[in-house]
Amino acid sequence: SSPCSACVTSMYFRIARYKYYPYQRNTYVIGRQSIIIDFITRYTPNTRFTVPAREMGSILRSEEMMLLQLLLQSDSAYACVRELGELGKVEFKDLNADVSAFQRKFVNELRRCDEMERMLRFFVSELEKTGIPIAPPPLMCPAPDPHIMIDFETQFENNESSIKQLNANQESLKKNLLDLKELKHILDKAQTFFQEGEEVLAEAFVQQQTTAGGVGGAGGGAPALYSKQSELNQKLLADSDVEAGGLATTRFTFLIGVIPAENLLVFTRVLWRVCRGNVFVKHAQIEEPLEDPTTGNPVLKSVFILFFQGEQLNARIRKLCDGFRGTLYACPESVPERQQVRLQVGARINEVETVLQNTKSVKEVALGKIAQSVEEWQQKVKKIKAIYHAMNMVNLDISHQSLVAECWCPVKDFHTVQEAINRGTQLSGSPISAIVNRISTPETPPTYYKVNKFTSGFQAIVESYGVASYRELNPTPYAIITFPFLFGVMFGDMGHGLMMLIFASVLIIFEKKLAKTKAGGEFLSIIFSGRYLLLLMGLFSIYTGIIYNTLYSRTTNVFGSAWRPYYYGTKNQSFGTRMFTNSCAPVSFTNCHNYPFDGACNAVYCDNRSEPVRCTFPTEAQLSSQPYPFGLDPIWLIASNKLTFSNSYKMKMSIVLGLFQLMFGVILSIVNNIKARSLISIIGVSVPRVLFLMGLIGWLVFLMFYKWCKFYSEPVKAPNLLLTLIYMFLDFGDSPNVKGDPVYSVFGINEPETAAQRTIQVILVITAGVCIPWMLLMKPIYLIVKTKRAEKTKTMKMMTDSTSMTVPLVPLEGHNSKMAEMADVSGAMEKGEVMMQEGKEEEAAAGHGGHGQTPSEILVFSAIHTIEYCLGTISNTASYLRLWALSLAHEQLSEVLWVYAIAKYNIAMFGSKSGGGFIIMFALWAVWAVLTIGILLVLEGLSAFLHALRLHWIEFQNKFYEGEGRKFKPLSFAIILAGEEEEE
Repeated sequence: SSPCSACVTSMYFRIARYKYYPYQRNTYVIGRQSIIIDFITRYTPNTRFTVPAREMGSILRSEEMMLLQLLLQSDSAYACVRELGELGKVEFKDLNADVSAFQRKFVNELRRCDEMERMLRFFVSELEKTGIPIAPPPLMCPAPDPHIMIDFETQFENNESSIKQLNANQESLKKNLLDLKELKHILDKAQTFFQEGEEVLAEAFVQQQTTAGGVGGAGGGAPALYSKQSELNQKLLADSDVEAGGLATTRFTFLIGVIPAENLLVFTRVLWRVCRGNVFVKHAQIEEPLEDPTTGNPVLKSVFILFFQGEQLNARIRKLCDGFRGTLYACPESVPERQQVRLQVGARINEVETVLQNTKSVKEVALGKIAQSVEEWQQKVKKIKAIYHAMNMVNLDISHQSLVAECWCPVKDFHTVQEAINRGTQLSGSPISAIVNRISTPETPPTYYKVNKFTSGFQAIVESYGVASYRELNPTPYAIITFPFLFGVMFGDMGHGLMMLIFASVLIIFEKKLAKTKAGGEFLSIIFSGRYLLLLMGLFSIYTGIIYNTLYSRTTNVFGSAWRPYYYGTKNQSFGTRMFTNSCAPVSFTNCHNYPFDGACNAVYCDNRSEPVRCTFPTEAQLSSQPYPFGLDPIWLIASNKLTFSNSYKMKMSIVLGLFQLMFGVILSIVNNIKARSLISIIGVSVPRVLFLMGLIGWLVFLMFYKWCKFYSEPVKAPNLLLTLIYMFLDFGDSPNVKGDPVYSVFGINEPETAAQRTIQVILVITAGVCIPWMLLMKPIYLIVKTKRAEKTKTMKMMTDSTSMTVPLVPLEGHNSKMAEMADVSGAMEKGEVMMQEGKEEEAAAGHGGHGQTPSEILVFSAIHTIEYCLGTISNTASYLRLWALSLAHEQLSEVLWVYAIAKYNIAMFGSKSGGGFIIMFALWAVWAVLTIGILLVLEGLSAFLHALRLHWIEFQNKFYEGEGRKFKPLSFAIILAGEEEEE
């Protein structure tokens, strides 16, 4: 019977009141919310439970996650997990962490999947060997039903057995073909070997007879010698010994075979040593390479023949042939027999080649059918394996009728996950719907960001330092701008930035084609994944190169130099605002209005001199009323004090950029504390950090800008900012420029100006001194006091509520006993839930910021962070000087390559009218291009990249980023098929 509407309404209100319920993992006692949801689901099937809207995540913060408990029926669990895998929004929690992988429920299914993957890899390797292309899979390739695994296994086993049988037949035929070809080459070489051996032995015998004839006397010896030689040529390989003139012709044994050419030399040397020189060896190279039947690789071999005497040597030689991978063959001794065997071998070779070709055709047909479906099979098997791997993380309930799973998913995707589970239940045909509960847990959820192909490269750089903690501020949006900008500061050059921009643009334009091919190995795949990072790095390098006014270490004169030279001539003769004071006057000044690249004014003459007077810049120059519109003036390229000026400029610029990024990191820490609603962290940590940083480095940067804006009539006495900052602490606000020295202070040389500077510096020193104990003690004292209060409150509350845990069972009127029992259990769980929830909140409040430590540990932890920040304020700021150092090194190295590869030699080459001069000129340009790409773009670019990475990891992210989170790893078929999942 269905319950009354009032009861259902009452249960709705009770669900809305409490969002969480306690549970026990091992026994799986279902909590009050699960009972009520199950109750309403049974009697009101059209009810839809909604989760209230929560704060959504973005690239600034990770997505808000929720822990779900799934109660899945055994017959619908596979289909539900399959739909969740297609969705890719759920990470399953391993509830069997203490169970061995070989003792889990679906271990047999995983083994079957491993076996199918092995067979599929075998098919792919055979297709690659044969050269048959693999057909792409269909667009829609869903995971099959569980019973399809049996069909797959049967089909794969049949295909594998047939392919292996064909391979075995093919290998046997290739081995037979190899033996026949080797025998054919042996028969071709045998006649030559026998003739050469008989001639050598005959010569030895004739020599022996000649020596014997000379001893016995002369006359009548020549005819006998020729007769004995003829008999020896005929009976060299006879079966019995013959007598010739009282001397016995002994029978020689021979062995003939084939050996790899690489082993021939060692074989002959070992053979000579083992047989003590009692073997006659002849060998010849086989011209065509023979195919190895096992590997299919071509192998060079040689035919050899050995003449020797005695059975003992025969056994030794056979063992040596086996050791050196030699193959011996039986060869007829007579010429007619060898010719007959040669004809038989040729006919047999033709037959074997025909059969081998037919076998190859049958194999290609079988592999062609496999190639049409192997990619689809691979995807389906991977999905099946992923499903069973996820199902191995779930556990059985008490009745062993359903599976209980826990999973993380984004809050805003809850309804999508619920719909996927319902869809899986419907597809499986199960009459009982799955139950989805949201449960509370003290565990920290995983961190999940939604990234695209543009932000993925920057997110990977940040996560290389550490995955962000849950709901922590993400540095990636800021690194998208700051990282390539700091790289450009160190790598600033319009030409080099343009080359990097072109390279990145090519990767982006052809990204779809390159993503499919995946050529170039792991290194190029990493570069391809950061193509948008390279694009921004190139753009910012061009931007800073425009500011530096450098193009391959040269300058560009777009607007004309703002510096104007002046000359001394007769009185009343002036140029611009300068009066000439001697007899040297300019006659023409046309070319001097623009920047002269050779550093000379070719149109300036003196009255008493016939040659022009060369101008020098900028020691004898003055600045016009309008500065250079953008970037550095091009005249600094040839200025004698160029290096001094650029070093000072870039050094101060590095400090300014460092202050801005460090201050930005501290501000982001304040944002994190506001998000965490930690007022004590803001007042006790962030505020003194801001004051300490601005009191030291902020004051230094302010003095830099003030000094740039102020005019000092005597530049030699201009104040030294570094000494000013040092003596501000050593002399309590004073500086060497103020303390009676005949030099200017930063504000000026007058007493009111020096007094104002002294007053400000005293205030800053006192503020910095106060900030140190402020950071050290305020928050720890607050946490210690709050922890003690929380412990005291918790103890008193436990004593008060210790007697109120038991709830009597009160039957509900108008309902059966089962419903009454459900209500009583619900009430008991409610009371226990309230107490547990309050205890968790008190525990979290007591341990907030203190990591659950003792008072002494809290103080030590605060002292470490205070010392680290105070020392890091100086060291981190000094670390940004690497921007100046890398920029200087890049500029100087680029100039060295230009001067010694181009400028030093090409002047003479341009003047040469012969063709050789232009050839040398282009060769020098090629050398310069190779060195520019290899050294400046690759090595210098990698160096600047690593230094920019260090500035973000150590100096910037250290101010606000914890990076102690865990990455969200959902069950996603798309990620699995793309091969991007990480092995545990």
